[in-house]
Amino acid sequence: MAEDVTLKRTLSLAQITYYGLGTILGAGIYVLVGKVAGSAGLYAPVAFLVAGVVATFTALAFAELSARYPLSAGPAIYVQEGLGLRPLAILVGGLIVLTGVVSGATLVRGFVGYFQLFLPLPDWLIVTSLIFGLWALAAWGIAESVRVAALITLIEVAGLLLIIAVAGGRLGELPQRLPELLPPFEPAVWHGILLGSFLAFYAFIGFEDMVTVAEEVREPRRNLPRAILLALGLATALYLLVALAAVLSLPLAQLVQSPAPLADMFRQATGREPLLIGLISLFAVTNGALIQIVMGSRVLYGMSRHGWLPRALGYVSPRTRTPLIATAAMALAVQGLALGVELVTLAQATSFSILIVFALVNLALIRVKRRQPVVEGVPSYPLWVPVAGCASCIALLAFQLQDWLN
Repeated sequence: MAEDVTLKRTLSLAQITYYGLGTILGAGIYVLVGKVAGSAGLYAPVAFLVAGVVATFTALAFAELSARYPLSAGPAIYVQEGLGLRPLAILVGGLIVLTGVVSGATLVRGFVGYFQLFLPLPDWLIVTSLIFGLWALAAWGIAESVRVAALITLIEVAGLLLIIAVAGGRLGELPQRLPELLPPFEPAVWHGILLGSFLAFYAFIGFEDMVTVAEEVREPRRNLPRAILLALGLATALYLLVALAAVLSLPLAQLVQSPAPLADMFRQATGREPLLIGLISLFAVTNGALIQIVMGSRVLYGMSRHGWLPRALGYVSPRTRTPLIATAAMALAVQGLALGVELVTLAQATSFSILIVFALVNLALIRVKRRQPVVEGVPSYPLWVPVAGCASCIALLAFQLQDWLN
């Protein structure tokens, strides 16, 4: 019967790595460098590094848990298995879906702005056409979706490498300017860096999306952990190089005020209009929106299969082997929310929600490891890794909350 149809395991290590790298890179780095510099100043690269360290602890937790429980709706399942609290697990799944909808909607709005640089069509027409196209691709098949995502990921990486290349001369100044980029141990300086790190953390979000397609990955216990760490490692290296190039290439005031800092870096380095960077950014936001729809639909599917949501959301098409109803629900939700949302507000709200999820996932792994420290064929990291992950997530949450209250 149709309800017994399951997802199809088609994704290789390379494909899931590209998928993960695409969702981590997204469009955030193309606009967030200047916003992070607004809080951290010339220490923006340090802010990205701090955010990367926090993300790495949790990425290791996700790597181990994805091998222990290679199921869709990953984070919700991890919390259920570790803490045994069904309402909390449903809340985690809901937060993941909600952040996917909000991020997807904002990316769609970003697509409208970039698209109108080339062809001035009405907003509603662009949004409706894009959402329909992304829904059709996501419903067509996971292999097809990931192939497109992988191709766009290569374009995104090429864009970042282009920026790094044109700023190569400035990067050559790093040895001479390194002293001014190393922060002193002063509370006011590190206050700004940590605020920047909270914002930069948004750019590292995405590896948690990889575990939501666990039931479509070949040999998930081996390939998922490797892919998570590969994708995060590559993204971190690119971010640090771009952040360094940004603070070395542009005056700080211009970098902070720029809505498109990478485009300004290209213009300043080459003297040419950054149409190519605009086109690459267009691909980046498309990729991000596609991955959010795929991710959210798999979380809805997984939660439905566990009886936490209506059974209809767990329906899988016998022909496409994709969760059609869950995919349509995500696409409609993204379209309904595709209104103007200020980027910094979105990034802060998304980071806050995801940090709550990450803290709970790390706590779940602590409980799981105490019950069963080692599982054959599953990578096992020291207990201090999820402890550090949980503590660092809570610390960033508390720091940002205190700043909001003040």
